[in-house]
Amino acid sequence: MSGRRVLVTGGGTGIGRVIAQAFADAGDFVTITGRRMESLRATDAGRGMECRTADVTDEQQVAAIFNKPFDVVIANAGGGTAGRLRNVSLQDWERVIAVNLTGTFLTFRAALEGMGSGGRLIAIGSTASLKGGATIPAYAAAKHGVLGLVRSVALEVAKDGITCNAICPGFVDTPLAEQAMASVKDRLGLDDAAAQAMIVRDNPIGRLIRPDEVVAAALFLAAPSASMINGHALSLSGGEI
Repeated sequence: MSGRRVLVTGGGTGIGRVIAQAFADAGDFVTITGRRMESLRATDAGRGMECRTADVTDEQQVAAIFNKPFDVVIANAGGGTAGRLRNVSLQDWERVIAVNLTGTFLTFRAALEGMGSGGRLIAIGSTASLKGGATIPAYAAAKHGVLGLVRSVALEVAKDGITCNAICPGFVDTPLAEQAMASVKDRLGLDDAAAQAMIVRDNPIGRLIRPDEVVAAALFLAAPSASMINGHALSLSGGEI
C-alpha cells in the first residue's frame, strides 16, 4: 500500500488529522488541506506531508489542489451546528450544505480528472448520513446528500477500477465531541459524566468512538483487498445503525 499519493481534506484537526498521520506513517505521500496553516503543520509534525490551505467550498481553490493526480482522496472537511429547523437561518443552512455536501462534490469531481484504476474515493459521513436528528436538520440533510453522492459516484466509476465509499461514525472522541458535550452541559446544567452519557446514549456500546477506529476503517477501504467494496456506507456506531 505504501508510496501512494493521498489527499485528506480538513486534515488540520480531529478525524482528518489522525487519518492523515496514519497514511503518512504507512509510507504514503500525504497532502492535507484546511483553512489554517498552523493546524496543518501541527498535523504534519515532521512527517513530510504537503500542507495546503484551501476552502473546499471554493471551486477554484479545490481545482488548484489537483495539480497532480491522487491515488486516495478522503473528503473529510465538514462541520455543523445544532438547532431545530424552525431556528435554522438560511445562512446557516447554506453554510452547512456547502462545507459538507458541496465540498465533497467539488473534491470528488476534481479527483476523478486524474485518478486511475485502483483509486479510492472515501467520504467521511456520519450516522447522520443514515438517520435523522431533531436538532441537526441541516447537518443530517447534508450528510444524507453525501451518501447519495457516494452511491452515485460508485456506479459511475466501478468499471474504471475505482471505488467510492463512505465511513459513517457516531460521536468520535475529538474536539467536536467535546464541543457537543459542552453545549449539552450548558443547555441542561449537567456535569461532564452526564453530558457524555447523553451524547453516547444511542450507541449500544455506550462510549465515544476512538479516532483509531475511524483510521482503521479508512486504511481498510483504501487497501487493494477492498476492491469489491463500492458504494458502501460503513457504520462505526456500536450497533446504533
